[in-house]
Amino acid sequence: MAVIFRKEPDLKNTIMFCGWPGIGNIGLTAMDTLRVMLRAEQFGQIEPWDFFDPRNVSIEKGLLKNLEFPTNKFYFQRLKDRDLIFFIAQQQPGEGGSRYAHGRKAYEMANLVLDVAEKFRCRRVYTSGAAVTQIHHTTRPRVWAVPNSRDLITEVKRYENTILMSEIEGRSNQGVITGLNGLLLGVAKQRGFEAVCLMGEIPYYLQAAPWPYPKGSKSVLEVLAAMLGIRMGLHRLDELAQKVQENIEGFLESLYRADAIPPEVRDEIEKLRYARPSEPGPITEDEQKRIMEHIDELFDQRPWKGEGPGSAGTQ
Repeated sequence: MAVIFRKEPDLKNTIMFCGWPGIGNIGLTAMDTLRVMLRAEQFGQIEPWDFFDPRNVSIEKGLLKNLEFPTNKFYFQRLKDRDLIFFIAQQQPGEGGSRYAHGRKAYEMANLVLDVAEKFRCRRVYTSGAAVTQIHHTTRPRVWAVPNSRDLITEVKRYENTILMSEIEGRSNQGVITGLNGLLLGVAKQRGFEAVCLMGEIPYYLQAAPWPYPKGSKSVLEVLAAMLGIRMGLHRLDELAQKVQENIEGFLESLYRADAIPPEVRDEIEKLRYARPSEPGPITEDEQKRIMEHIDELFDQRPWKGEGPGSAGTQ
C-alpha cells in the first residue's frame, strides 16, 4: 500500500480537509463542493488494491480490459495566507461488509492520510459527517463539532451555528463518532495533529434515505467558509436542497395518505416542524426504534430503489 504522487507541491501553513461517503453524504458533499469551488488540483492518490474490492470490471472485445476501484485522491490549492489539501474518498475501507470504516484497513488508511498531512506540514485536519438528531427537514441544521484538543474548544465555540457535541443536552458530555471521521480524529491526536470533526444535522427519520441531504452539507460549508475567511456562492447547493426538501415533503405526504405509517409516527415527525432550533436534541433509543422500524422498511421496499429526489456530484 502506498500514496502515489503526481507532483509534490511546496505548501506552507497547510490545512487538510477530508471527505468520504456517510449518512446523507453530508461530509463528502461539503468537502467536495469546497474543493470544486476552489478549483483544487489533484496531486496524489492512495493505491486502492489493499483496501477495496473492484467496483466494476470492464470488458472489450471479449477480453478483460480493466478493474475499476474506488478512488481516494489528494488535491491542493493555495490561498492568500494558507494552503489547503483535500482528501476525497469514494468509499470508506471496512471489513466484514460494514458500511463504515473500521478494523485494520481503516486504521492503515487513516495513517496514510496523516502521512500526507505530515509530509506537507499540515497544522490541522478537518473531517465532516452527519449528526443524526431530532430536527425537522424544514429546519436549518446546526453543526455539531468535536475537536481533539482542549485548546480548540474556544475557537470552535466561535463558529456560527455550531455547538460542541459534548454540550448537547442529554449526552452527558459524551458521544460516539463512527467510521473514518472518529478514527481519523483519534489517530490525529495520537500523532500530534490538531483535528476537528464538523457534523451537519440530519433528521433521524431520513438517516436510511438513499439521497443526499444538502442542507446539512451547506451548514458545514458555511462554517468552513467563515473559518477560511472566504465568500462562497452556494446557490446550486440551495437549489438542490430545495428540490430534496420538496421531494421529502411529497414522499411523506404520500405515506400519510396511504396510512403507510401509524398516526403516532406522523405526529412525532410533524411536531418537530414547529420546534424551536434550540429544542431538538439526541434521539432516545425508544423513539428511534418506534419510528425507524416503519421508515426503514419503506425505504427498503420503495419501487424507485436506487433513486432519490436529488443527487450530489462527487468524485
